[in-house]
Amino acid sequence: MAQKVILLSDSGIDGAFALGLALADPQLEVLGVLASAGTVEADQATRNVFTLVELFDPPRRPRVGAALPLEYDGHLKALHGNDGLGDSGLPRVSLHSPQPADRLLCELVRQHAEDVALVILGPATVVARAIDRDPELPRLLERIVFVGGTWREPGDIAALAEFHFWCDPAAARQVLFCGTPLTLIPLDVSNRLIYAPADLLTLPEDSTPTGSLLRMLLPLALAPTAGLRGTEGVHLNDAVGVVAVSRPELFTLRAVPVEVEQRGEWTRGTCVIDTRWACPQRPNVDLVIDMDLTAVRDHVQRVLRAAPPAGQ
Repeated sequence: MAQKVILLSDSGIDGAFALGLALADPQLEVLGVLASAGTVEADQATRNVFTLVELFDPPRRPRVGAALPLEYDGHLKALHGNDGLGDSGLPRVSLHSPQPADRLLCELVRQHAEDVALVILGPATVVARAIDRDPELPRLLERIVFVGGTWREPGDIAALAEFHFWCDPAAARQVLFCGTPLTLIPLDVSNRLIYAPADLLTLPEDSTPTGSLLRMLLPLALAPTAGLRGTEGVHLNDAVGVVAVSRPELFTLRAVPVEVEQRGEWTRGTCVIDTRWACPQRPNVDLVIDMDLTAVRDHVQRVLRAAPPAGQ
C-alpha cells in the first residue's frame, strides 16, 4: 500500500524536481501540496505549485493549498530566478480560489488520521500555524520529514544557518518539539544529491510530462549554482526528503536533542545539535547522519524513468 504524504514546498527548481519525483513514485500517494513563501513571495509560490501539478499531469491530482500571505527577510531568487522556476516562462494557471495551506493541512490530516507523513521542503510557518489551529494535529500525523538545518556543513543563507530554518526559526523549533516522530535531514546529507550536467541526459524523455518539464527547468539552475556555490551541478536537497519517505531504509538515523537559535545577530536559525554522551536533554529528532547515495540516485532514476505518459 502506498504511503500517504502531504508535501510543503516553497516551489523552487529543486522543489519542482521533488514534486515531480513524489507524483511519479508508485510507493507514494500525494494527498496534498502546500505552497509556502520562501524561495519567492507567497502569491508566486502558490502559482508555481498549481502550474507544476498541472504540467506534471499526474494520474491522481493532489489538492493544493495556497501559501499564507507572509514575507520573510530573504529569498533565493538569485539561485532560482525571479519566478522561482528559472524565469522559464511557464504558462500561467488559473488558481480557482485555493484553500489556505494551514487549513488544508488540518483537513487532510483529520481525514487520514495516523496514516499520513508530512514532508517539509520549505519554511515551517504553515505547519506551525496549522498546529496552532488544531493542537491535536501532531498526534494525528504518522511522521514528519523535515529537510532543514545544518550540522557541520556551512549554511546556505548565513554562515551557520540553512534557509528553511533561517526564514522562521520559531516555527522550525515549534515543529521540532511538537511531539510527532520527526526525521530531520540537514544540509550535511541533502547537499550530497547533485545532478551534474551529464546527469541531465538521464532524465525521462521529452515525450513524458515529467521529462519535458524537468529537462526544461534543471539546466536553468546550472549557471546560478556554479556562480553562487561553486558547484557544477544542481543540488536536489528537496528530493532527498521525498526519498526518505519512500525508501527510509537507505538512511542512517541518530536520535538526538536539537534546538534552533531564535534571535542571534549572527546565529539566527542555527541548528544546535547536542551529541554529548551524557546529554541531559531527551532526543526530540531522528537526525539523518548518512545515506546510501548510490541507492538514492538509483531510486530516483528508476522512478523518473517509469513516469507515465500524459493522461495516464
